[in-house]
Amino acid sequence: MRFDLDGLDVFFPYDRVYLEQHQYMRSLKQSLDAGGHCLLEMPTGTGKTVCLLSLITSYQFANPSAGKLVYCTRTVPEMNHVVEELGTVLAYRAEQLAIAEQQTADVEMEDISAENGESGLSEANSDGAVRPKKKPKRIVGKPKRGREHTLGPIATAKGAGGSGVLALCLSSRRNMCIHERVMAESDREAVDAACRSMTASWVVEQAKNRPGSMETCSYYNNFQEAGEATTMPSGVYDLEELKKWGQKRGWCPYYLTRQAINHANILVFNYQYMLDPKVAKMVSKELEAESIIVFDEAHNIDSVCIEALSVTINDRGLEQATRSLGRLSTEVKNIKNSDSQRLQEEYQNLVNGLIDQGLLDPPANDSSLASNALAPDVLNESVPGNIRRAEHFIQFMKKVVEHLKTRLRSVAGPNGGVKSETPLAFLHRMTNGTSLEAKPLRFAYSRLSSLLRTLQVSNLDDFNSLTYVADFVTLLATYSEGVAKFAIIMEPNGSSVPGASDPVIQLSCLDSSLAIAPLFKRFGSVVITSGTLSPIDLYPKLLQFEPCVSESLTMSTFRPCIRPLVITRGSDQLAVSTKFDDRNDLGVVRNYGAMLVELCSVIPDGVVAFFTSYSYMESLISEWDAIGILRDLTKAKLVFIETKDVVETTLALDNYRRACDCGRGAVFLSVARGKVRANVWIDEAICILFSHNLSCTYRSRKESTLIDTMVEL
Repeated sequence: MRFDLDGLDVFFPYDRVYLEQHQYMRSLKQSLDAGGHCLLEMPTGTGKTVCLLSLITSYQFANPSAGKLVYCTRTVPEMNHVVEELGTVLAYRAEQLAIAEQQTADVEMEDISAENGESGLSEANSDGAVRPKKKPKRIVGKPKRGREHTLGPIATAKGAGGSGVLALCLSSRRNMCIHERVMAESDREAVDAACRSMTASWVVEQAKNRPGSMETCSYYNNFQEAGEATTMPSGVYDLEELKKWGQKRGWCPYYLTRQAINHANILVFNYQYMLDPKVAKMVSKELEAESIIVFDEAHNIDSVCIEALSVTINDRGLEQATRSLGRLSTEVKNIKNSDSQRLQEEYQNLVNGLIDQGLLDPPANDSSLASNALAPDVLNESVPGNIRRAEHFIQFMKKVVEHLKTRLRSVAGPNGGVKSETPLAFLHRMTNGTSLEAKPLRFAYSRLSSLLRTLQVSNLDDFNSLTYVADFVTLLATYSEGVAKFAIIMEPNGSSVPGASDPVIQLSCLDSSLAIAPLFKRFGSVVITSGTLSPIDLYPKLLQFEPCVSESLTMSTFRPCIRPLVITRGSDQLAVSTKFDDRNDLGVVRNYGAMLVELCSVIPDGVVAFFTSYSYMESLISEWDAIGILRDLTKAKLVFIETKDVVETTLALDNYRRACDCGRGAVFLSVARGKVRANVWIDEAICILFSHNLSCTYRSRKESTLIDTMVEL
């Protein structure tokens, strides 16, 4: 339907609008008109996605000065869902504009006929009788659905949405690559390494100078040779359509999309492209200040911001960092013997500073590191003299790694235990124990990036552990003064496996606003929305911003789809509860497992079990495995478990659906307020909730989450 909302012509691709949807779009429009940020909460399943896309695309159409729509999601399935919904919205708008244009043309023809003395209201029969003239029939059809009509390049005269819209989604190389050898790799790190080994600038240059000496990517080479001709026609492109377009033209979809970002009207990608400083500069630096930023399913956005600026180091990682430093030392010696001029040029660049040497803006195809935080003096000053030379910097990092190993041994020792220190105290002990200065530590990450580029290292994944150490000390030195925004937490056993010894040092961010504050300052409209933002007044305090609109909407229609059953006792009549005092009791653990096994033995298809937290789920699964319940559960159904890794969870969920579709049946063990609850759609599943909370405030927030979870399912 097409309707007027406070003076805005809104194109909504469905026949009716719920009351809460109308209120939601009105609040969103008020925020856009005011040029401020907003917090909007509306229950899951009420159509937030279509409301956001309909209102904002209509606002862009009515206000050409409005910037891009940047829609941030959490997972690839949700990204695909958003793009499909966007295709439906724009197809409906194009249809309505075409109808309006035809009606306008008919009216103009009638006016011309009237001016020429012809009646547009009646016409005569052969016998002279006058009858009313038929008006042109108005064709109002439903929007065409299906990928073939809404996605891909739109071959109409005015393009997608009737105004030539270009909508793109961006993901990792693993999801966008079309090169056969690269696609054969098993994981994301291997895909990235294989791609970089064929597209790095020095690899391409060597292949041109000595044809056949280096393997390169034909799709990337064709893309580079096309130059300015690499434009994309108007359309709505999801990952599959981008791959098809790339294969058709012989261009790399990944680099094509990165280049087309500047010309796109709508972008859909992961949270990390906006919140994680390591990858945000690749995309967000090209966005204008008028852009509209949307964070959907943002109930955990504070956790995402904290994770983006937190670094965890363990003993295994430090051993790998030591080996990486040895490899770098060998590479530096080889370069000195073969091409010492390259190191000399790098030294001179470091004297000039990071900005002057262009380290912050490397070529798009080069592998490079991006720091979590770079202080202004790090950007503008020259790199300290004691780490300018490559061999000096390697010795500098060896001292840092050895000090961290010493701290880990002290934590795991007999006098160890869980300890917490401020960044200033930890930095003071480091400088005293290693005789290192604090200032060079702030340059560690950028200096490592410069060295890896100078040595022309394309496989950065081999140096991940070393980059974590450099990132750790850079953040430590940058945020050591003033109010503590980080905490150093040292644990003798950071492993989730019971009984395993894995001491860790974690630089934990305490202020979630550090990652998102630049977005609030740079962009005029940032929309944070989810089905669960309760308590909604907490988010402005956590993220330290002032929303111009903050509203929580309720569901206007009741759907009798929830059949709650609360179980307080097990089959042996022992009380069961997940409250902290009782959750580790063997009887409680056994009864919960037996209940799940009994349900899975009689339910034919899917079962989804939600736990209160990742740690509780892991401990319960470990106990079930020890007493044989997990073995009995696998006899009834396939078992899939949600993890904190988005890729692993997405793969597990896809296999869960396949097991249900083929009749085998499956059980999915998940976490309330986790990635599965908010970002995927689970149909026809029985939901089991293992939950009990003591805090009144936390209980209120958690209960609303669990009810929202049940409504969604």
